[in-house]
Amino acid sequence: MAALLPAEWIKNWEKGGKNEFVQLCRALSENKSHDNMGFRDIQQALYELAYHVVRGNLKHDQASNVLGDIIEFREDMPSILADVFCILDIETSCLEEKNKRDHFTQLVLACLYLVSDTVLKERLDPETLESLGLIKQSQQFNQKSVKIKTKLFYKQQKFNLLREENEGYAKLIAELGQDLSGNITSDLILENIKSLIGCFNLDPNRVLDIILEVYECRPEYDDFFVPLIESYMYMCEPQTLCHILGFKFKFYQDPSGETPSSLYRVAAVLLQHNLIDLEDLYVHLLPGDNAIIEEHKREIVEAKQIVRKLTMVVLSSEKTEEKEKEKEKEEEKTEKPPDNQKLGLLEALLKIGDWQHAQSIMDQMPPFYATSHKPIAIALCQLVHVTIEPLYRRVGVPKGAKGSPISSLPNKRAPKQADSFEDLRKEVFNMLCYLGPHLSHDPILFAKVVRLGKAFMKEFQSDGSKQEDREKMDILFSCLLSITDQVLLPSLSLMDCNACMSEELWGMFKTFPYQYRYRLYGQWKNETYNSHPLLVKVKAQTIDRAKYIMKRLTKENVKPSGRQIGKLSHSNPTILFDYILSQIQKYDNLITPVVDSLKYLTSLNYDVLAYCIIEALANPEKERMKHDDTTISSWLQSLASFCGAVFRKYPIELAGLLQYVANQLKAGKSFDLLILKEVVQKMAGIEITEEMTMEQLEAMTGGEQLKAEGGYFGQIRNTKKSSQRLKDALLDHDLALPLCLLMAQQRNGVIFQEGGEKHLKLVGKLYDQCHDTLVQFGGFLASNLSTEDYIKRVPSIDVLCNEFHTPHDAAFFLSRPMYAHHISSKYDELKKAEKGNKQQHKVHKYITSCELVMAPVHDAVISLHLPKVWDDISPQFYATFWSLTMYDLAVPHSSYDREVNKLKVQMKAIDDNQEMPPNKKKKEKERCTALQDKLLEEEKKQLEHVQRVLQRLKLEKDNWLLAKSTKNETITKFLQLCIFPRCIFSAIDAVYCAHFVELVHQQKTPNFSTLLCYDRVFSDIIYTVASCTENEASRYGRFLCCMLETVTRWHSDRVIYEKECGNYPGFLTILRATGFDGGNKADQLDYENFRHVVHKWHYKLTKASVHCLETGEYTHIRNILIVLTKILPWYPKVLNLGQALERRVHKICQEEKEKRPDLYALAMGYSGQLKSRKPFMIPENEFHHKDPPARNAVAATVQNGPGGAGMPTSLTINTVRLEEGTTEETDKLKEKSQGVVKVINKTVNATPKVTTSNGNSASNSKIIKEKDDKEKSGKEKDKEKKDKTPAATPEMKALGKDGKDKPKEERANKDDKAREIKEKTPKSDKEKEKVKKEEKASKEEKSKTVVTIVESKSTAEKEREKEPSRERDVAKEIKSKENAKGGEKMPVAGSLKSPVPRSETSESEREQKRRKVDTHSSPSHSSTVKDSLNELKDSSAKHYINHTTPTLSKSKEREVDKKDLDKSRERSREREKKDEKDRKDRKRDHSNSDREVPQDSTKRRKEENGTTGSSKHSKSESPSDSPRLNEKEKEKNKSKSSGKEKGDSIKAEKMEKSSSGSKKESRHDKEKTEKKEKRDSTGGKEEKKHHKSSDKHR
Repeated sequence: MAALLPAEWIKNWEKGGKNEFVQLCRALSENKSHDNMGFRDIQQALYELAYHVVRGNLKHDQASNVLGDIIEFREDMPSILADVFCILDIETSCLEEKNKRDHFTQLVLACLYLVSDTVLKERLDPETLESLGLIKQSQQFNQKSVKIKTKLFYKQQKFNLLREENEGYAKLIAELGQDLSGNITSDLILENIKSLIGCFNLDPNRVLDIILEVYECRPEYDDFFVPLIESYMYMCEPQTLCHILGFKFKFYQDPSGETPSSLYRVAAVLLQHNLIDLEDLYVHLLPGDNAIIEEHKREIVEAKQIVRKLTMVVLSSEKTEEKEKEKEKEEEKTEKPPDNQKLGLLEALLKIGDWQHAQSIMDQMPPFYATSHKPIAIALCQLVHVTIEPLYRRVGVPKGAKGSPISSLPNKRAPKQADSFEDLRKEVFNMLCYLGPHLSHDPILFAKVVRLGKAFMKEFQSDGSKQEDREKMDILFSCLLSITDQVLLPSLSLMDCNACMSEELWGMFKTFPYQYRYRLYGQWKNETYNSHPLLVKVKAQTIDRAKYIMKRLTKENVKPSGRQIGKLSHSNPTILFDYILSQIQKYDNLITPVVDSLKYLTSLNYDVLAYCIIEALANPEKERMKHDDTTISSWLQSLASFCGAVFRKYPIELAGLLQYVANQLKAGKSFDLLILKEVVQKMAGIEITEEMTMEQLEAMTGGEQLKAEGGYFGQIRNTKKSSQRLKDALLDHDLALPLCLLMAQQRNGVIFQEGGEKHLKLVGKLYDQCHDTLVQFGGFLASNLSTEDYIKRVPSIDVLCNEFHTPHDAAFFLSRPMYAHHISSKYDELKKAEKGNKQQHKVHKYITSCELVMAPVHDAVISLHLPKVWDDISPQFYATFWSLTMYDLAVPHSSYDREVNKLKVQMKAIDDNQEMPPNKKKKEKERCTALQDKLLEEEKKQLEHVQRVLQRLKLEKDNWLLAKSTKNETITKFLQLCIFPRCIFSAIDAVYCAHFVELVHQQKTPNFSTLLCYDRVFSDIIYTVASCTENEASRYGRFLCCMLETVTRWHSDRVIYEKECGNYPGFLTILRATGFDGGNKADQLDYENFRHVVHKWHYKLTKASVHCLETGEYTHIRNILIVLTKILPWYPKVLNLGQALERRVHKICQEEKEKRPDLYALAMGYSGQLKSRKPFMIPENEFHHKDPPARNAVAATVQNGPGGAGMPTSLTINTVRLEEGTTEETDKLKEKSQGVVKVINKTVNATPKVTTSNGNSASNSKIIKEKDDKEKSGKEKDKEKKDKTPAATPEMKALGKDGKDKPKEERANKDDKAREIKEKTPKSDKEKEKVKKEEKASKEEKSKTVVTIVESKSTAEKEREKEPSRERDVAKEIKSKENAKGGEKMPVAGSLKSPVPRSETSESEREQKRRKVDTHSSPSHSSTVKDSLNELKDSSAKHYINHTTPTLSKSKEREVDKKDLDKSRERSREREKKDEKDRKDRKRDHSNSDREVPQDSTKRRKEENGTTGSSKHSKSESPSDSPRLNEKEKEKNKSKSSGKEKGDSIKAEKMEKSSSGSKKESRHDKEKTEKKEKRDSTGGKEEKKHHKSSDKHR
């Protein structure tokens, strides 16, 4: 600090320094506003002045003069001066310079007149005072002062101890302890106390202490003591009371001390009346806050250690013993904890209702630390009881309950009691939050709080309150949820298995939406248990106990284990179920016992279980696929299975689970559909399985009762309640339609969105699961929803398809029950309106109701497809097909009979049972009788219904198929839009599709070609099979099985065929343009030819099957094996086809054993079943007639016109059979070639009309004309078909060339071929190259086919002229009609007539294809099947592709006819002569060859079939029996004979044909020349016979 007194002032003191100092002092004294310029500055100024004097710079008298001048500036100036002297006294006494001390003494002496000596005596040292002469002796002065102080401060004026003044204190105690019931007031007593204090000199503090002591002993007199103390305190210092209480508490703070509750109570009352401050008292209490926090942390650590110990794996019993010892030691160590005075005070505060102070004490401690001490928790509970009493009495008491009312607290400062829910928010909720989990100490309060919650929810859910009230209610609702989360659920965890509390809580919980409930359970399970040491321990103990129970749970001890589970679940359901579910996911054999053991659960526990299941399902850490990525994880399957069982058995709310599945579907995940599938299956008894027997399927086509009795694997009983629950859950939460639509959309989502990275097998499984669940779920809705519910929820078909993008099959599936409901309700209305009972009236009404309901549907479906679709099939037909079910088409009488008989057997067994008590017998018999009556009633009802439906269809059928383009196109649309989508939808739909086709046939529906329909179904199944999933393949197999069943029935008996097919329009073989269906008998397919067609279908199925088995593709092999297993009852029927299949399947078994075990299992299964069917297979000649007498054959082929199908193939079959053994020994070759020659002779003679028309039947001329006429109209269609199966067209070209022009050449070359086959058995790239070359060659020769077509036409006409005149006239009429109609006519699907007239191009292609197929490795020759399927299918539907020749004019045809007629007559005479010779030769050769070459059974059978000439009508019999070889040999022979007659022109032709057809044989040219020489010697006769055919080739 800067000096205030400059040195210049001292130097010039007299001149101006003195005045300057005085001015300074005056200024400092007057300037009081500035603090810094006040007291201290004056002090400093005076100090500096005095210090100059001490140093000798200024004389003491000068200083005393100036001080005398300034002394009046301030009142306290003498005191300031005394302070300055005091400081200087201390400073100078320390200095060694004597003069400075003297200067100081002089200065003080000079100023004595300014400062009184009393002030100096106070402040200066006794030695200084002595030197100044103010006192005589310093020592005496000191002694005197000590005495005075002792007298003042330490001499007792009042009596403190009772014994010091026992009379006074005795009177005081008597005064305080007297009976206070009279008119005695605290004021009166206070006056007496004052008198006693005065009289007996009592210590007032001691008196206060005694007052508190007496108050402790007389706690009931609050109203007396509190005012007394309050009045007394006016005489004391405020802190006195707090100090006295503090001393009292300190007295009890030694380790053994225990503070009495009375002291706590007194302190609490004083706090409540604000006589002391909590902060002042709190510091006197022990333990300190830090110690409390430490203790709390220690508790948490201990809890965690306990958990760790419990979860440790104990390996031996010794360890457990050690543990027990440790525990005992710990218990001994734990001494009684020292008294916690803070908690004692808190308890007292709570007891008297001082909530504010109690709250502030609890806030100082860790959460729930205070209430974890039971006395405090109970005290707080009691306070809550008191607070909620009025409200609870008003709204919470259950009806009929008395209850025990609780009186309010006596003091007015306690919290206000709650009269409304709003009051709860002020105090009660707060108190409960401080209680937390420790509400468990008071179950009665727990129940009260829950009941209040229930009452609040009732009010909350009732509408009609104002907006402000609504907001308040919302706040209260959120508070209630918080209380539930923080208090009720944790408290339940700490309660000791109190089932009643659990049920009570459920009463409130069930009023919450499930979203809130699940949120609460989630918090409870995942967070609450970690919030408190006690809960941590409880969680560990629960898991430990759960492990103990689950280890011992078996089917046998379900009841006792169930009781233990129930007991454990009342308090800690989340922890228990979490553990149980984890076990179920690992061990699925626990599912049944666990489900059975859950019967002792409370409603709340079931709800928690539902939440735990959903949480387990949604666990993001778990993989939904197994490691191989091809199957769904077993944990998910186990959980799904558990879900189904537990939801069925117990009343658990389903909404959450269903919503979870819907959410997963929305997110594009279909794994969890497994859960829905299981739930619906178990709860509604509707199971979807592909393993249904035909009996079950049949039962499924009946009514609901029959379905329940005979349609499912398990007897479905008691699903009424569970299915009702499921229905309610779906309707209440509007999930029925959304789930259906999501599943329908997800089917394709599985493939295109979900299945991107997934294994094909898994994608197929997921697709099947999605589809099956949709079918199952839709079935459930259809059978359980009322008509109104269903119609209200399902939109119309066009909305479903166009707006919701539902696939058509699924959309109709969902709508179908709606139509049925609608029609039946309309029908009932009409019946009630008019009470006519006649059957006709009923039918009429039914048809009217159908029209009313279906008319809008007919309009709606038009938008589903392109307009041109409706040119061929009417919307009415489309809607009818999709809206009907098997229930509408047929009554399963046998199923009804079977179930009724079962019931009769049951009743008889009941009668015979002696042990059953009579009343139970009666009940059971009544049940069986009622069931029987129900079934019979249901059957009668269905029968009437089916009759009505058939009447309706009869009326509708004429408008069904419009066929504005062609019948072929109509069948295509029918299959594409109706049959194929529906037949793979479900097993019943598969059966329905087959029945529907049959029904359409039986109704004689115009424009429907049954033959064409069946042909298209059987012809090429490769593509359809390959595109199916596993379950779809199974359903497709069922469909084929039913179709084959019908076909086999017709095939089995001529009478049945004639009755069911003979005159039906579906079996017309000349397919004219629409509008002309009536043909003569010649247009109808006769029985024998139908059998050929059936054989062809069997052949095609074999070929397709072999193709699929040989691809090596997983899907192809799996699907075809599934299909084959399904059609096993009806296919294979023909022995050699069965053997071909058997070999391929055997090969699959060998190849797949190690690689793909699932395929191996399938193949082994099928192989075994196939072997067991072998005894029922028949040789081909028994399957269809192959060997009619020669003469009759001519007539038959003529008459059967279009039915004379299959000749070229049949000619060649037998030679190929012979071919089997040729590669084994060379010496057999001669015999075989001789045998072949005879076969040819025989067949040529036996069927002259066939061979002369290039292997076509006599009727082919008709059809050829039709074809040529219709080529133009058919071109567009041909293009389409080319697109569909492009592989077929080049092959057809090739087949046309080689197949028909070379039958003889083929035979001659037979032996070379056999050798080739042996050489080529391993598949090679060379083959592929050859095939390509062949295809090129066939394309080059397209132009040449024109000539051959014209020739074949003319030859066919020559054959026609040999017919009786009537036939010829008819044929001419037909021709003229057809020519007139021209382009209108549709191309025939030629596959109907096996090898219908085909162009030579298509034959050569077939021949190439067969040759290619034959080179495949395999012990059997059936590999031809693989490709001939495509070729046959395509040749049937598309064999006009290469026919570019314009049709000949009539005049030219007639000229050709005349020439050919002459030649054919000559030929037939020659043929008849040679026939007889050949027969003799053949018999002789045959017997020789039999002797020389003993062959195995199959070869022998083939040899026999061949030599007996049974080849007239047969189709390609086994996959290997291709026409290739025969046709080649014929071709060569023809070319030779034509060489003799016609020379060069025929050679040229032969060169062209052989070049196109025989490129494969280039390796074996030498062998061929040898063969030709042999044939010259052995078959010379034949050359003559065949010169006619070469004419035609020209």
